[in-house]
Amino acid sequence: MTVRVVLVDDQTLVRTGFRLVLDETGDIDVVGEAADGSQALEVVARTKPDVVLMDVRMPGLDGIEATGRLRSGPHPAKVIILTTFDLDEYVLAGLRAGASGFLLKDALAADLISAVRVVAAGEAVAAPSVTRRLIAHYLGSSATRSVTGERLAALTAREREVLTLVTRGLSNPEIAAALFLSESTVKTHLGRVLGKLGLRDRVQAVILGYECGLAGD
Repeated sequence: MTVRVVLVDDQTLVRTGFRLVLDETGDIDVVGEAADGSQALEVVARTKPDVVLMDVRMPGLDGIEATGRLRSGPHPAKVIILTTFDLDEYVLAGLRAGASGFLLKDALAADLISAVRVVAAGEAVAAPSVTRRLIAHYLGSSATRSVTGERLAALTAREREVLTLVTRGLSNPEIAAALFLSESTVKTHLGRVLGKLGLRDRVQAVILGYECGLAGD
């Protein structure tokens, strides 16, 4: 299956570099490019991609607003936020707007390709070390934790364990090994966590986990 991608960045050289990398894969097809958020909405509506690589700092409609509109629109392509700095205040806003994760612009070609494939498959580029630092930096207040912690009351003890390990950055196979469960059982528990807490995906689960202080439990 070919993954259809749209590149959104106000720098032509960045888009060209990403296109060269992705076009070499054989299973990823760059179907459009845009230089700002407004163009991105038009290109996505026309090409209906699976994944959008979205810069955040662009003239006119920025990547955050564009991400929110894309995710709530008729063609909700998955979005990977592009950023220059790993502690960028805009990244968290992008995740809240519905992005499936973020990628540094100077990432290795292999990391770019992997991120596109992972997100296209329905997973999230969530909780690498830089993401954990970002979320901890912006969501570490005790006041936030006391409010959001009340939401965990709906979870069973096992579901809370799974959420805690997701927050700490473990993959499903790693969680399965840690809790002596099958990977399918972990997926079932995580699905119930997302449903009970009204979360869209793994990225939102990581953010909520940090808000509740689970990273340090």
